[in-house]
Amino acid sequence: MNWREHITVDPAICHGKACIKGTRVMASVVLDNLAQGASVEDVLASYPSLTREGIMAAMGYAADLSRERTVDLSPTGLG
Repeated sequence: MNWREHITVDPAICHGKACIKGTRVMASVVLDNLAQGASVEDVLASYPSLTREGIMAAMGYAADLSRERTVDLSPTGLG
């Protein structure tokens, strides 16, 4: 799957945050739900405008971002 076919960024929608195409649901919202233990079915039920492909695209988007960026994991966050 090419996540780029399902994720959009438009400055006029959700302040330019990455959203699932055709919705106002941010990719980060989908990912937060999954990270908190929601199943794909739970997310689909909570956000009826989403599709399974949109959820998979959000995960692909996050995977690509994780290859490009790092987060400081030290105890103080200062390196």
